[in-house]
Amino acid sequence: MFPSWSFDNISFFQPPAFLMTSIPGLETVHGWISIPFSSMYTAALTGNCLILLTVRRTPSLHQPMYYFLSMLALTDVGLTLSTMPTTLAVLWFDHRLIGFNACLVQMFFLHFFSVVESSVLLAMSFDRFVAISNPLRYASVLTNNVIISTGQAIVARATVSLFPLPFLLKRLNFCPGKILLSHSFCFHADVMKRACADITVNIIYGLYVVLSTMGIDSLFIVLSYTLILHTVMGLASPRERIRALNTCVSHILAVLVFFIPVIGVSMIHRFGRHLPPMVRALVAYVYLVVPPVLNPIIYSVKSKPIREAMLRVLRGKRKG
Repeated sequence: MFPSWSFDNISFFQPPAFLMTSIPGLETVHGWISIPFSSMYTAALTGNCLILLTVRRTPSLHQPMYYFLSMLALTDVGLTLSTMPTTLAVLWFDHRLIGFNACLVQMFFLHFFSVVESSVLLAMSFDRFVAISNPLRYASVLTNNVIISTGQAIVARATVSLFPLPFLLKRLNFCPGKILLSHSFCFHADVMKRACADITVNIIYGLYVVLSTMGIDSLFIVLSYTLILHTVMGLASPRERIRALNTCVSHILAVLVFFIPVIGVSMIHRFGRHLPPMVRALVAYVYLVVPPVLNPIIYSVKSKPIREAMLRVLRGKRKG
């Protein structure tokens, strides 16, 4: 079924391709599994593209909060497109091979959009802090230039942090018999374990990237909400306190939806070697598929301006 390669007397080896898997133990029901996956990918792309279109077409949403929401939606589109082709290829056509270089490219963009999403969530927490602690200066602090610069800094940070990863993997000597990946996509922690060389540098640098991006981001998000809570508790009216906190609910849910699976994946790849393969696969899919699906739902349900603007856009499309 799969091509056989012979690599005798080779001192340095990189596989022409890796062999992907979907959910271990459920290979015989790929057709049925593809239905929820296809639905979730469709929902993620549709929901996030609708948010982008809604913010673009609604002048009243041309505010910092919704610009950051657009960044989040665009990131979720990128994260979805990073894994969708290979996942659906495995489930629909049982096409499990992915070239070595193609695997590294997918790995880079998968982690790139994950780091970008973490950074965008941090920027959104700062947006909420400014809006609640100093509402009169909100527009003057978060100007269009500041938002553009923030977006550029987020992209630059992710690029610089992750650029070495593919090259650190390309220097490794891989085992000819270890080409089977644990997922239907290329994950750094998974790919480096297929090597027959010392991967200490890869482990240390991978941990550094996680701690210097998502680790720091999560700490600053917690700090932002500590300051927000301190500001809210200083408000005289209970109604004002509830109103201020309500503006943060969507963002808090988005943070939880993203960071809880991130922590789960990180723990499993480092300490969950004895867990069943199915559990590891499911946690990875939750980390990559669920946030892009839930974020548009969270913001459309909890944010009245977004919900009403989305409905106007949909009605306009129907009339057209």
